[in-house]
This record gives sequence, C-alpha cells and structure tokens, in this order.
Amino acid sequence: MDILLHIPDPAAEAWRVAFARALPEAAVALWPERSDARFDYAIVVGPTVEHAAALGRVKAVFNLGAGVNAFWRIPELPPGVPLIRLEDAGMAEQMAEYAAYATLRAFREFAYYAAEQRAGRWSPRERRDKAAFGVGVLGLGVLGTRVAAALRDLGFPVSGWSRSAKAVAGVRAFSGADGLAAMLPDCRMLIVLLPLTPATTGLLDRRTLGMLPGGAMLVNLARGALLVETDLLEMLDRGHLAGAMLDVFAKEPLPRDHPFWHHPKIEITPHVSGLTQIEPSVAQIAGKIRALERGLAVTGIVDRERRY
Repeated sequence: MDILLHIPDPAAEAWRVAFARALPEAAVALWPERSDARFDYAIVVGPTVEHAAALGRVKAVFNLGAGVNAFWRIPELPPGVPLIRLEDAGMAEQMAEYAAYATLRAFREFAYYAAEQRAGRWSPRERRDKAAFGVGVLGLGVLGTRVAAALRDLGFPVSGWSRSAKAVAGVRAFSGADGLAAMLPDCRMLIVLLPLTPATTGLLDRRTLGMLPGGAMLVNLARGALLVETDLLEMLDRGHLAGAMLDVFAKEPLPRDHPFWHHPKIEITPHVSGLTQIEPSVAQIAGKIRALERGLAVTGIVDRERRY
C-alpha cells in the first residue's frame, strides 16, 4: 500500500513517522517525493491545482482537518474518489475549552473586573441570572455538539442550529432559515462552528448579527469568511454587540494593519481553538484506511453538494 502525504508544515516528518508506525504495511512518502507515482491514499493539508492529478488517482483523499473548503479551489476530484475529513481527533475538547472560557468570561464579567483592577477600584456587581444568559451554537456537527454539551453541563440554557434538524440532549435544536431567526434573539452568546460553504459564506452579516439581543457576544471558531468583518465592526461601534472573540479570519495571518488588532471590544487568537493533534489524527485515519481496504464503510465522507 502506498500513501502520499502533503503537509506544508515543519512537523511534516513527524507526521510521516507517525503514519509509518501506525501503518507498517504501507510505504509513506512526503510530497513531492514520488509525486508522479500511483498512490492508494492521499493525506493532505491545503491542496492546490498542482496536486489535482495525483489526488485523482487514489482510492480516497483524507483531509487533515475538519474544514474542507480548500478543496473547492482545485479541479474537482473524480466522483469515485471519496474525500474524508477528520472527525474530532482531539479538536472537540479544545474547542469546548475555548467556548467555555469565552462564555464564562462574559457571564462572570471578568473583563469588567480586569478594568476595575487597572483603575484601582473595588466594585463588586450583582450576580447575573444564568437562566437568562442564553448561549447559541451555530453548527451541530461533531465539534458543535461537543461544545453545546459542555456549555449545557455548565448550567447555561443552550440552543443549537443546523441546516437540517438534529437532536442533542438538553439542547434546544433549531434548523433552517426560520429556525435561525427564531433562535438568535435569545442568544446572549453566539458561538460559531459552521462549515464554510456557498450557503454559509457571509452568513454573519449586519442582518444576522442584528437578530441578536443588544449586548450579545460573538465567538467565531469556524472560518473567517463566515463573517462580514465590516458589519461586525459596525455592530460593535454602535453598541449593538458588546464584544467578539475571534480565532479565525478572512485572511490569515491577520494583516498587521487590520482594525481587529486594536479594537477595544475584540479579542483575537491565532487560529488555535482546535489544533490538529498528530497521534489521535493518525489513529483515526489509519483505522479508516484499514476499514476501506477490507471493503467496509467509514464515516466522515464529505457530501460534495453540501460541501461538508
């Protein structure tokens, strides 16, 4: 069995070693080694047109991440080649931690207390009513479901929205355009974990953000292009939104002159909410390759029409 890895990262050799250890029956090559050879499987990050021919000859392509929007920039893979994304592989726990921190920080007003400390003031505030602090999660896939469950377990009233109806225990579920309009007015905190598709690009615009109640917070852990950045700035500057915590951006790294860097109501992190972990990712992909070799079905296959 021959496996091609394309991982433009300083850790590429560590990935190769890990796959070789997990699949000792396979020959694992790093792109562009043997790039003209015929491979059985390709495991990639950030494919380009240069890789299209090689990817079209394999049994399956594995994406080293949950988001697959990079694949739509290259000629489409032949219909018979499944595109398979990572499912969790350690990312869900990290995103649940991030979402819990952002939610608790807002609910307990820690930013206010930090400002009071800098001003040398001792000014405790009344505790907020947690039952009135609704949290909404956009996207109820593997990652969104884990985030919604974590916030539910912290005692927050949690709602979740997805394109098609889904059920998560203890979470109010909404779906479709009408469901989104019904959910947003109750969300003091909105956490975004949607895939990037033609239907979701620019979804978080002035109109959608305006459906949130005054003083709401936005947390984007998905893809930067879901958000219309100028509309977010407008909503923050006129006071409709209290703040935003952003881990993803339309252009990354975030340009040095971007207004997000120094906006008083925005906190940014450099796309670290759910880092891909080598060992759990390799174990998941190796298990699926072995299943495919035995003719078994696997999960995580991307629907080409929905693009996730």
